[in-house]
Amino acid sequence: MPLRQTRMRVSRHQLTGSLDYALAESFVATLKTELLYQGRWPTRQDARTAIFEYIEGFYNMRRRHSALGQISPAEFEEVGLRDEDVA
Repeated sequence: MPLRQTRMRVSRHQLTGSLDYALAESFVATLKTELLYQGRWPTRQDARTAIFEYIEGFYNMRRRHSALGQISPAEFEEVGLRDEDVA
């Protein structure tokens, strides 16, 4: 079905272009690979709960991120707080 028929618009900021979406696309690909393709959920609410738990319990807390020097966000914040205490 063509986009015009769906009444949806393409969302793209003219100044930053489509590179702005690279981070989000990378996250969604990771979410699909590490969680969604690994199981099935009987209800939409079960799927939402699984996604929330993945993001808040693993992705944001324990998963190592290359942009943070291969440490988890929790470790990154802990190092930052220690550095602030020393300063």
